[in-house]
Amino acid sequence: MADSARRLTGLTVAAAALAAVLGFPDGPSHPAAPPPAVVAATFGRTDWAAAKSGTGTAQDPPPRRVLVRDVGLDARVGPVGVTNRGDMTVPDEPSVAGWYRYGPAPGSELGSAVLVGHVDSDTGEIGEFAALYDVRRGDRVEVRRAGAEPVHYRVVSRVTVPKDELPSSVFRRSGAPVLTLITCAPPFVPERGGYLSNLVVTAEPAESRGPGNGRA
Repeated sequence: MADSARRLTGLTVAAAALAAVLGFPDGPSHPAAPPPAVVAATFGRTDWAAAKSGTGTAQDPPPRRVLVRDVGLDARVGPVGVTNRGDMTVPDEPSVAGWYRYGPAPGSELGSAVLVGHVDSDTGEIGEFAALYDVRRGDRVEVRRAGAEPVHYRVVSRVTVPKDELPSSVFRRSGAPVLTLITCAPPFVPERGGYLSNLVVTAEPAESRGPGNGRA
């Protein structure tokens, strides 16, 4: 508990958001062994067997690296899921981002592809996603993928929301494609577990071009 209070990191996904995603509201549900009660209460109709086996839902190539050159963000990306407690997992290394593998992948034609990362660590190391504090509308995001051409996005919004009010639309699996980048945001309250808000950056698909500055 003391370690988690000191750690200036973490990203807890609202139960309603995860229920919407992992409950497969836009697709078929699959039979699975009953999950632990705490997970059942959080996720509802979850294909827990598939989740535990690492089976993803996206058909697009997985992301391997994300770059926002205008703010100096350059992070390796690996797949992440959820904990038994209902929290979204985030890579331990602040230099690494996590792709929410039960949702769309960057480059998907539908839904919100989610990447998460730490602002900092308990050692004081600054995370790559701390650079999101400096992004502006129009900044370009490049996502490099395994065995496929990179995909490109342009930032359209940056908002801060309380962690317990993170909207389920952040994790939607249908609708227009977007890339959603999430990290922690102030206020930081140690006795309440750390950061209490999330910074959410939304980017829409953009045409590919050279690595020049994307700002006006």
